[in-house]
Amino acid sequence: MLNKIPPHLPAVLMLGAVSQIGQVLFLRELLMVFQGSELSIGIILAAWLAWVGVGSHWGAYLVERIDRPVLLLTLCAAGITVMLPATILLIRGLRMVFAGLPGSYLSLFDMTAASFLLMAPTCMLLGGQFVLLSRVWRESEGANDTSGAGKTYVGEATGNMVGGLFFTLLMVHLFNSFQSAFLTAILMLAAIVFMARRLVPPSRRFHLMYGVLLAVTALAFPFLTELDAWAYQLQWGTFMPHHQLVETHQSKHGTIAVVQREDQYSFFQSGHLVFSTAGPDALATGLEEQDAGTFAHFAMVQHENPGSVLLIGGGLRGMLGEIGKHPVERIDAIELDPVLTRAARPYVSQETAKGLADPRVRLIHTDGRLFVKSAQEKYDIIIVDVPDPATAVLNRYYTREFFVEAEALLEAEGVFVMGAASTPDLRGMAVANRNAALYHTLASVFSHVVVAGDRFLLFFATHSPEQISVDPVRLQNRYLDRSIEADGFTSQHYHTLLEESQLTRVNWVVRNHGRSRDAHLAGPPRVPLVTGTVPEQMGAEEQLPGVQRGYFINTDLKPIAYYYTLVYLDDLTRAGQSETLEWLLRFRFWWILPFFGLPLMIVPVLRIVSRRSGNRPDSRLAILFAIFTTGFSTMALQIVLLLSFQSIYGFIYELVGLIVALFMGGLALGTHISNRYVDSRTNTATLAGVQLLIAVVAVLIALSLPPAASMRSPAIVFVVFSLFTLVAGFINGIDFPIAAACCAALTRSAERSAGSVYGVELFGACAGAVIASVVVSPILGIVACCYVAGVANLAASGALLVARRV
Repeated sequence: MLNKIPPHLPAVLMLGAVSQIGQVLFLRELLMVFQGSELSIGIILAAWLAWVGVGSHWGAYLVERIDRPVLLLTLCAAGITVMLPATILLIRGLRMVFAGLPGSYLSLFDMTAASFLLMAPTCMLLGGQFVLLSRVWRESEGANDTSGAGKTYVGEATGNMVGGLFFTLLMVHLFNSFQSAFLTAILMLAAIVFMARRLVPPSRRFHLMYGVLLAVTALAFPFLTELDAWAYQLQWGTFMPHHQLVETHQSKHGTIAVVQREDQYSFFQSGHLVFSTAGPDALATGLEEQDAGTFAHFAMVQHENPGSVLLIGGGLRGMLGEIGKHPVERIDAIELDPVLTRAARPYVSQETAKGLADPRVRLIHTDGRLFVKSAQEKYDIIIVDVPDPATAVLNRYYTREFFVEAEALLEAEGVFVMGAASTPDLRGMAVANRNAALYHTLASVFSHVVVAGDRFLLFFATHSPEQISVDPVRLQNRYLDRSIEADGFTSQHYHTLLEESQLTRVNWVVRNHGRSRDAHLAGPPRVPLVTGTVPEQMGAEEQLPGVQRGYFINTDLKPIAYYYTLVYLDDLTRAGQSETLEWLLRFRFWWILPFFGLPLMIVPVLRIVSRRSGNRPDSRLAILFAIFTTGFSTMALQIVLLLSFQSIYGFIYELVGLIVALFMGGLALGTHISNRYVDSRTNTATLAGVQLLIAVVAVLIALSLPPAASMRSPAIVFVVFSLFTLVAGFINGIDFPIAAACCAALTRSAERSAGSVYGVELFGACAGAVIASVVVSPILGIVACCYVAGVANLAASGALLVARRV
């Protein structure tokens, strides 16, 4: 039976599986260090792709000079077996390298430097494996063309898909990161040894190698559990040096860490702080519970008779117990992760524990966006108490789409309440931009919106103006009428926190900022000495200029508030590091056009210059440009789909392996069809047609994303996005064999062409990942990424046609 399996096939499949599992592991581990910032996704993927591209060029150089590719493959696989778990360990200790306040965000430069340095060894070895296996496949079939590279590409993509599914459905639930990395690497090494045994006459050394692999696996695997625990202690000892790591939990939504300092417990998920609590044995009410109580009691008195409340987040930090002190009939509390709830129960305050046991409380573990999208109940008050939109996942609770969905769940006189961090008088451009954007986004849905607060802003929104108020006497009377007894909060807080001058200044800033053309770059206008009362400001708002919607309306597909939050946090915790993010706010769509238009102009010049020599540098440039844009556009589309899917579902951490597996499945299918059914693969006109097809698909995805994102059925949305992902991979797969054949027709070298095409495509994907996730998506919007991809491939198609016809 084993003799019927091509000797190189298991090795090719395992290369794909190791590449996929390794990429997901590095992505998950680095996201924890980078505190869940989606800006880092593009940087991480770019680093991975760039070094794999370098490795493929390195492999193409070696494969033409060394006659023992199997030996090189074995050495590479052994190196990967060591480097995969070693890199995870280095990632856990990464915070020791960077200076900064405990818990501070790393800058773009820090994230880039860390990603590129850490992933270099593993990725270069994986890139070299591809070219070496392409040669082994070609020689086993006695071919002289690039068919071996095409088949290796299909096999690797199939391995990617299988590895992604296997990791998502099984490994993530059974093994820790070190065990997953080591096990897959050992299986790849075993596949290489199996191949060597079939290609080279067997001897005792092969049996010895199998025995060594089994012994190493048996001895090392149990030790990896201890290594994982020690590495987490190392990670949190550098990230929060004055805290003690109490325990960690694995969840489909991210690794949960419970850390302690004296009687305070803090809960992190994927490196991002979710909430803190004083603990059950604290002698006095903690500051966290006091903040939660202030938020709860300000929110609850915004309605004269709140009978039903929907609380999204915040229940475990003290909000639930304080809301329950008001005469409500029903409280639906949404918490995303049941693992986090179980981990937190032993450490929450006594008031929170009472709130969780309150018979009026229905604790629902689900995604808040999905609940709001599909719920049938109506509520008097909806309170959103989630962390600031420092990630795209959190930004989902601050977008216009969410506000529209929440509005539909409110009773006619219902009130929507949320909060966000601020500064006194909204000093600082980034925080003013963010909070003004939140105000204008809310005001685009609700007819009456007011804000209150100092270092923390509360936003009250409704269609019933008689409900909400910032009059301290009116709110105090509502509170006193309910005979509430609360530790750390009295009726006098309404007078303290609704000081007239502060209140009017803050409302004036959020209402007036964001209306001039370059408001996002200039900061808020100077506050006049006389601003008028809040009701007067509300009455005069209709006379103000229109809002700059592109920079002050926050949406799922253009998460600008998330970007402003990153600028604010970066400036707050790492002074002087936010200039890069602020400068990127100047980015315009047309800036990308010269980058793709330049090769289109160079190709005809090269054709004229080289006409007498007989060389074809114009064709070579056009082909390499097409390969680059294919990698660029397909990676940009993959980033688009990942971010869009996350905006709707909110738990990409669990499904990232599955999503990428779908992409690789489409890629494998496209490559197989191209290899089997496209006869004129060396014809550049065929390659030009594929580039045009990619451009058309990119535009179609751009046009389809907004209506797809608005669908109410999560199942239908998942099917639609799965289809988009398959199509994006499919068109990339069609392109590779054609590009490799066209390149080989010019270079007359199968392995060199395979290495060049593979490497250039990966470099294009590297550029696409960075530009899509760091620049275009948060500033111009996710849909704009699709149009950038379309422009890139349209230019490549034109360059190929010019090289063919000029």
